Amino acid sequence: MTASIVYDPLIPLSLLMVVAVIAALSIVIAGLRGLNGWGLRALAALVIVGALANPSYQQEDRAPLSDIVLLVEDQSASQRLADRAAQSADATEALAAAIIARPNTELRRIEVPDGAGDAGTELITAITDALAEEPRGRIAGVLAISDGRVHDADLPLDLPAPMHLLLTGTEADWDRRLTVRNAPAFAIIGEPVTLTLRIDDLGAAPESDGLVPLDISIDGEPPQTFRVPSGQDLELPVTLPHGGRNVIQFTVPEAEGELTDRNNTALIQMNGVRDRLRVLLVSGEPHPGGRTWRNLLKSDSSVDLVHFTILRPPEKQDGVPVNELSLIAFPTRELFMEKINDFDLIIFDRYQRRGILPALYLDNVANYIRQGGAVLVAAGPDFASADSLFRSPLGTVLPATPTARVVEEPYLPKVTNLGERHPVTTDLPSAGDWGRWLRQIDVSDPDGHVVMEGIDERPLLVLNRVEEGRVALLASDHAWLWSRGYEGGGPQLELLRRLAHWMMKEPELEEEALTATAEGQTMRITRRTLGESVPPVGITAPDGTLVEIPLTEEAAGIYEGLFEGPEIGLYRLKNGDQSSVIGLGPAAPREFVETIASGEALDPIITGMRGGIARLEEGLPRLRNVRAGRPAAGRGWLGLTPRGAYETRDVRTTALLPAWLVLILSSFFILAAWLREGRR
Repeated sequence: MTASIVYDPLIPLSLLMVVAVIAALSIVIAGLRGLNGWGLRALAALVIVGALANPSYQQEDRAPLSDIVLLVEDQSASQRLADRAAQSADATEALAAAIIARPNTELRRIEVPDGAGDAGTELITAITDALAEEPRGRIAGVLAISDGRVHDADLPLDLPAPMHLLLTGTEADWDRRLTVRNAPAFAIIGEPVTLTLRIDDLGAAPESDGLVPLDISIDGEPPQTFRVPSGQDLELPVTLPHGGRNVIQFTVPEAEGELTDRNNTALIQMNGVRDRLRVLLVSGEPHPGGRTWRNLLKSDSSVDLVHFTILRPPEKQDGVPVNELSLIAFPTRELFMEKINDFDLIIFDRYQRRGILPALYLDNVANYIRQGGAVLVAAGPDFASADSLFRSPLGTVLPATPTARVVEEPYLPKVTNLGERHPVTTDLPSAGDWGRWLRQIDVSDPDGHVVMEGIDERPLLVLNRVEEGRVALLASDHAWLWSRGYEGGGPQLELLRRLAHWMMKEPELEEEALTATAEGQTMRITRRTLGESVPPVGITAPDGTLVEIPLTEEAAGIYEGLFEGPEIGLYRLKNGDQSSVIGLGPAAPREFVETIASGEALDPIITGMRGGIARLEEGLPRLRNVRAGRPAAGRGWLGLTPRGAYETRDVRTTALLPAWLVLILSSFFILAAWLREGRR
């Protein structure tokens, strides 16, 4: 039970002050002039002013409330290093028992797991959420058990009581960390790109010669090992070997005594792109299809096109003097002998043997294919003649044999069943609603994949691989009819674009491929194949665990599956003869970027509330009471601030100047003053 006098003025306080000042001035003037009864009038004025102030005697029936102490336990991944988990658990139980044993004190235990994704340790967020659920007037203190590696320490935290940090770990802890900076998302194939690496020894690292081994692996291949200096930035040139995604893994082997090897690996995923695609187009004679090829290739800004059209074959004799001709000589030796390997694709458009390219040059083109080059033959009537390219050294690598027959009748090009699954011809725009072509070169004995067919299901487009290279045969020179809109036209530009890029080995047009994309910890696996089915895909996790998941056919030749990765790191995929690698999240999660226990991040918050930082390896500190505003930490002890909170159960208020008493007193003093003045 507590009692106090409270005031509840009947008029605004400012007006009450004005009334009191006027009454006081009047009494002072009357006193100075010696007027009779001024004292009695002063008492009357005092009663009236007191009545307007409305004083009351208030009694409260209060029930004391207990103090609340927040005990926050960091259970993030970095707390599982070395013996920190056991150290933290022991300290938590001991502190919980000490807090519960304190009189008039309640305990709130808060566990802080890993943040969503790679958010790290969100300890301040957890404390803020806990404070929002408790009355601020009852919070006596916050005790956090952590390694101090908090990733939301920059958030504002309004604490009503001291906060203390009890550090896990030991002074002897050390760790080695590998980081990669300025890694671009794209790089040009075959050209070096510079990455900046750094290897740091953190904490109480042992003495060494300053050189550490570094393993470098691309796409999961066996690594190459180098010895590099630690503690300084390293400029490392890297050349991507192929187009598409390249996964580069840098690893520093685990050293004896270091806390973890989770931050010894850096995983970089870079897309390899071609700087320029170099294409050689040789047209045997002018015709409408030649302009179509030229427009297609020139419209792509990434293509460097060299185009020659043979306007004057050797047999043409029109009597024009040579010195009056302005035609450019065909640099056959330079193109087909000296610089042939500079081209990514060679296209023969209605070309026939006329003695311009000797057999030796064509044999060199065949070797160019076998060594990884690409040749496309767009055949016209010349392919069925005695001067056909098939009857040259190039014929040994061509995917079909001409029958010497040229069929000239309208027909509708169709995609074969195999072509429905091939990336060059699958899902072509407006499939089947195309205009007709008017000529087809009859070929037989196709070697490779027939993806389009024409008259009487004869092969129209044949694709084949020859050793390391690729070759394609289009058995018609009427594809240009689609670009002119004949009978509605067709997807000529899209078909020829895909065909050219498939031959130049663009990764997205591979007919047999295993790829994966990641979003968070979810991996979407895509298997493209020409087969009718695929086996389950094998997934090897970073810890070596092998898991197999089935794939479902989502479209013709495309199988997909989803896999939820249990941990962050490099995953290896294998399906039949196809393999791939993918990284889920950073190779070194945020929790393992900084692993040495430190109170630096939380020091501004703790210092602002006069709290303290204590190491558990030095022993568990005692808990004692301190007054608000006083230092709350000392050698071997941490302070909690009792809040003295209470709950008011009943309030009784009694007026000190009830109306009847004011009326009697004021009337008495006024009447007495009047009588006093009248006797004078």
